[in-house]
Amino acid sequence: MPPSTTWATRPDLSDIERFWTAPIDERAAAFAALREREPVPFFAEPEFAYLPQGPGYWALTRLDDLVEASRNAKVFTSGPGATNVADMPPEFLEFYGSMINTDDPRHARLRRIVSRGFTPKRLAGLTDEVQATATRIVDDLVDAGECDAVSAISARLPLKIVCDMMGVPESQYDFVFRTSNVILGASDPEYVPDADNILVALLNAGNELAELMRDLGRHRERHPTDDVTSALVNAEIDGERLTPDELASFFILLVVAGNETTRNAVSWGLKLLTDHPEQRRVWLDDLDGVTPTAVEEIVRWASPVIFMRRTLAVDAVLGGQPMTAGDKVLLFYWAANRDPAHFRDPDAFDVRRSPNPHVGFGGAGPHFCLGAHLARREMAVMFRELLTRVPDIHATAEPRRLQSMFINGIKSMPVSIR
Repeated sequence: MPPSTTWATRPDLSDIERFWTAPIDERAAAFAALREREPVPFFAEPEFAYLPQGPGYWALTRLDDLVEASRNAKVFTSGPGATNVADMPPEFLEFYGSMINTDDPRHARLRRIVSRGFTPKRLAGLTDEVQATATRIVDDLVDAGECDAVSAISARLPLKIVCDMMGVPESQYDFVFRTSNVILGASDPEYVPDADNILVALLNAGNELAELMRDLGRHRERHPTDDVTSALVNAEIDGERLTPDELASFFILLVVAGNETTRNAVSWGLKLLTDHPEQRRVWLDDLDGVTPTAVEEIVRWASPVIFMRRTLAVDAVLGGQPMTAGDKVLLFYWAANRDPAHFRDPDAFDVRRSPNPHVGFGGAGPHFCLGAHLARREMAVMFRELLTRVPDIHATAEPRRLQSMFINGIKSMPVSIR
């Protein structure tokens, strides 16, 4: 593993096995050096056994540049692929072609329809379920005294809420959990051991989730309930409805993105409270007042989604760097959320941080996270329950981190309440 001084000079952001598994402080130092010396650097793409290597990408490391690209969706487009550095096969993009991988007018159409499932009234109705689930999680933790934070706490809450929203039965929770791990952990050998067949593993996992939702969607068309699937299959705007494939793609997006952000934010939050007991005391001393800012700070510091990709529709200049139509641009949220131009002492964890203009839920513009409000609510309820009932909860070992340049994930981390 190269020393941090080498990375601080010129890190390789495409080195998944070394750079993205290095200590967090080394990663932060490397991005700080890039931001100062080479704010819009160009990198060769990662090499994948199953795809030809692409032409490379520009890396946005400063908050202002990232926000500008996010707002200008007509120039910085998502249609060629938003979640992968490599150009994926057309059938893959179509299969995973929910809103995240589309541009207007299709993006606007999809967002209008799926927004019917995320009305303020519907989200408000989840409040009791979020609280009840968090209470049960801590009940089990009190009984056990110790557990794996990921499987027993942080993954359990968003998984149940997303599945309940969509009407997925409890018998399928473990299946959804395992399958979503494959989709977002494809570069980690623990989840996909055969590096030569990652694309096959991704397509199989996605197809299994899609088939689950197609079956449920057909049933809800005939027997609607009050879940989001019923709302989506029966929602019609200007004579348009979601096709079965669009419903399936949206479900994949929801169970993967909607689960993963909250799951990893809660996991990192527990790690941060272990490492910063003084911040735990600040939070405990004013639970009501600090919880909103603490949640935002955890999302900023953790930045569970490390980047999103955009592709230039036309020639452009960003951050003083000329770019050409067809160029790839990676919006590194993780780096932008540590930009000293906008965050005082950016590597510090400060539960009272304000202002906090982070982009942990995406930058401003049409692709801002549809579920941000729900994720904030889940985190607030979960941490309030933990800090109220087991205020001494702490990690007893270092987390096992996901090998990925896309998700800042924790696979497991033991915690104790004693």
